[in-house]
Amino acid sequence: MATTKKATKARKKKIKRTVPKARVCIYAGENNTIVTFTDLEGNKLGGASCGGAGFRGTRKSTPYAAKVAAEKASESIQGFGIQSVQVEVKGLGPGREQAIRGIQGAGIDLDAIVDRTPIAHGGCRPKKRRRV
Repeated sequence: MATTKKATKARKKKIKRTVPKARVCIYAGENNTIVTFTDLEGNKLGGASCGGAGFRGTRKSTPYAAKVAAEKASESIQGFGIQSVQVEVKGLGPGREQAIRGIQGAGIDLDAIVDRTPIAHGGCRPKKRRRV
């Protein structure tokens, strides 16, 4: 009978990096608000949404849910040492302002608030009328 040994893999040590300045992307949709923290290159550091914060149904589309989601996202990036952020808001949902207040309440300084909401401009030319 041969004895078998389990091969143990050497784990890589996770490198904790410090990011003094970051970007917060807030998508304020009609039914949900998504808060994402990224570094200035666009790599995701952490985030949360109203659905992930435990809200379901119509309570997910409230300003209070957006504030809770922003606070939860701020907790998820505590290890990166972020001091100041640039906020980018997209969408016209009910959680726009409250999500920004939730980030301020977590003790993070705001450098700038930029509105990235897409604006309709008439769109492309429609297809020609169908003749049968």
